[in-house]
Amino acid sequence: MQTHEIRRRFLDHYVRAGHTEVPSASLILNDPNLLFVNAGMVQFVPYFLGQQTPPYTRATSVQKCVRTLDIDNVGITTRHNTFFQMAGNFSFGDYFKREAIEFAWKLLTNSVDDGGYGFDADRLWATAYLDDDEAITLWQEVAGLPIDRIQRRGMADNYWSMGIPGPCGPCSEIYYDRGPQYGREGGPEADEDRYLEIWNLVFMQNERGLGTSKDNYEILGPLPKKNIDTGMGVERVAFLLQGVDNVYETDLVRPVITKAEELTGRRYGAVHSDDIRFRVIADHARTAAMLIADGVNPGNDGRGYVLRRLLRRIVRSAKLLGADKPTMGELMVVVRDEMSESYPELTTDFQRIENVAVGEESAFLKTLTSGTKLFTDAVETVKATKSTVIPGSEAFTLHDTYGFPIDLTLEMASEAGLSVDEEGFRSLMAEQKQRAKQDAQARKHAHADLTIYKEFVDRGPTEFTGFDELASQANVLALIRNGVRVPTATKGEDVEVILDRSPLYAESGGQIADRGVITANGLRARVNDVQKIAKTLWVHKVTVEEGQLTEGDVVDAQVDPQWRHGATQGHSGTHMVHAALRQVLGPNAVQAGSLNKPGYLRFDFNWQGALSDAQKADIESVTNDAVGADFPVHTFITDLPKAKKMGALALFGENYGDEVRVVEIGGPFSMELCGGTHVQHSSQIGPVTLLGESAIGSGKRRVEAFVGLDSYKYLAKERALLAGVAASLKVPSEDVPARVEQLVERLKVAEKELERTKAQAVLSNVGGFADRAHRVGDVLLVAEAAPAGIAGNDLRTLATEVRGRLGATPAVVVLLSDADGKVPFVVAVNKPAQEIGIKAGELVASFGPAISGRGGGKADMAQGSGSDASGIPSALDAVRKRVAELAG
Repeated sequence: MQTHEIRRRFLDHYVRAGHTEVPSASLILNDPNLLFVNAGMVQFVPYFLGQQTPPYTRATSVQKCVRTLDIDNVGITTRHNTFFQMAGNFSFGDYFKREAIEFAWKLLTNSVDDGGYGFDADRLWATAYLDDDEAITLWQEVAGLPIDRIQRRGMADNYWSMGIPGPCGPCSEIYYDRGPQYGREGGPEADEDRYLEIWNLVFMQNERGLGTSKDNYEILGPLPKKNIDTGMGVERVAFLLQGVDNVYETDLVRPVITKAEELTGRRYGAVHSDDIRFRVIADHARTAAMLIADGVNPGNDGRGYVLRRLLRRIVRSAKLLGADKPTMGELMVVVRDEMSESYPELTTDFQRIENVAVGEESAFLKTLTSGTKLFTDAVETVKATKSTVIPGSEAFTLHDTYGFPIDLTLEMASEAGLSVDEEGFRSLMAEQKQRAKQDAQARKHAHADLTIYKEFVDRGPTEFTGFDELASQANVLALIRNGVRVPTATKGEDVEVILDRSPLYAESGGQIADRGVITANGLRARVNDVQKIAKTLWVHKVTVEEGQLTEGDVVDAQVDPQWRHGATQGHSGTHMVHAALRQVLGPNAVQAGSLNKPGYLRFDFNWQGALSDAQKADIESVTNDAVGADFPVHTFITDLPKAKKMGALALFGENYGDEVRVVEIGGPFSMELCGGTHVQHSSQIGPVTLLGESAIGSGKRRVEAFVGLDSYKYLAKERALLAGVAASLKVPSEDVPARVEQLVERLKVAEKELERTKAQAVLSNVGGFADRAHRVGDVLLVAEAAPAGIAGNDLRTLATEVRGRLGATPAVVVLLSDADGKVPFVVAVNKPAQEIGIKAGELVASFGPAISGRGGGKADMAQGSGSDASGIPSALDAVRKRVAELAG
């Protein structure tokens, strides 16, 4: 049975049983505890906690999930994926254990002709929580399972929570016995490779407190209702129903391996280490494509770092398998072709997905080239010290700082006749992972308690009147202070106000909230912010300036008209800049975020490489041409499929409802899904002035601009500045660039002349230093303080020249200088001195502490810097002593 069919049968089974089919949420949700959605129930958490009333009592979904905790083990085991599909059914206070077990059992064991999966009931096992006698009884009554195929397990295995305070409960897991060829007898407790978990039924009935592990937390009490949350692993069911040995050989994954075989010339199934790499490629290619589709871009932290690591592991694995050319583009094509039946966005957005993946591959291939050079330097240093082991710290630096994979380091070390201190490397990696784990744990916290707002969320959305008016009469439904409902607020107090209707825009879609006032007889409250709860409830954060605000009051809510005018200019200007970017750069310049407020906008977009001056000028020109064209701005409501068919652009990672609002500026010029406030004609935006463009992460750029009066003020300031420069240079304004260029060229000439003079002055000291060399045993030693103010590079030149003057006799030159509070130093050792065991890099350790300095280098040359010039005499004494020891 094909994977797409497994998904469809699951959803159809539960829809027939009265469940509402809910689309998969994006892999990116606004949850501080999660990098990515990692379970099917995540989007339903507010319903389980009773913070929101669900629009249905039964739901079913196939949720796309990503888990990366064990990324290093992917491919080593044959049942773990970073990307997987979790099919689930959910009950919010409707049915409980009996129905959950009955629904699951029927789907698993019913014949294929009857809509089931056709599993052999005699090969299915179940587990239950230690004291869950009810579940044990139900498995026997409903499923007919014999008691010897039901096992009781402890809290770590059969009590589920999200790992943080929130909903939890005992669970029952369903396992399939793959047969004696896969492991030991004895059920899931004996061997979870032979007995494969395929479904987990969670009886979500309690709320947990803080804790440090799966079985070490307090149960705070029952949830408002008893709920059901189940998760069936689609990929695991697929490999069982398709008669293959593991998830990597299923219909949607094996084709990626086949393409990798074609690209590398190796064969899957021939060599175990190769098989691991093939699995890494197949798993990570799918995960990367799904992450990019949901708006993630490679970066150096958070989600971007995970994606970067996945893509680089693909490149690394392909290279180790023998690939001699880029592979990413062809791998992404296979993922698209296999997965798009369930995820059509992989086809509609494929060009962007491919560009991001291929761009990261190209960048990493360059990193591998530079890493190879650094590796070669490390090999030379190791061989120069007569060692055969590359230190773990060197391997870790190559891996962590330069992205050079450890397995490539191992392979290349072997080719060079060396080994790597793997234990030292693993130790440093473990320390880094522990730090990251502690950091992640520190950031985790319970879900914000929004229960206080539930009553108002349930009564329906706040009526937003701000598209049509700037002042509305409204009823005060509630006042909330510090999470507690209060009857009144008086002068000087800050309070949250919930109104039944409001003209004030609540922050969303990149547009910050409106400012304004709430007034009534004797009352004036300043509105500082407006935020949304559950996307539907407006919460006004106010300061009472006069009078008293009371629950039940009838008030006037008013938007600051000047603020709103500037906000609409900023938001409409953002749409215009987006359209101009796509005109100049092409359709792959896709929005990745925005912020707009009165007079200002910033726009983030996916793009590889900095924009040229010409491109920036074109973007500004296209934008202002559209402003000058006085395009009409139309808004209308339609359903999401129609909006997309019309070409309306949506923000990646954003979950839209069935109905969406479209903002159209100038017909085809700009059409986007947007809930913000806008001007009525493009000319009302006023001039748009780009302030600059910069990188905010790999593959992501940002442009910033002023609009309207702020743009005019900025240009006026720039004009005044230019006039001042022109007056100083005594030339017309239009001649300033040429005049400045002339001055810059003259300055460059003067600087070069100064450098030549400095070099001559430095080198004039060479003879004196060489003449003062004294013998220490068989070694000529120069250990002196150079003239004050000589910087590191000049000091290196001086030391090299002095060493050259000392001929073929073993010679050591150590020079230090006091340069503006720093103490640069250089150690130069000639070949004869190296042959008797004196190494420049090792000498640094003898005197560095005296000047609070550190540095390093190779056997012939080392340099660095200290911070304590008073220690120079002691440092020189230490050098002389150490050279005497080495010279015998």
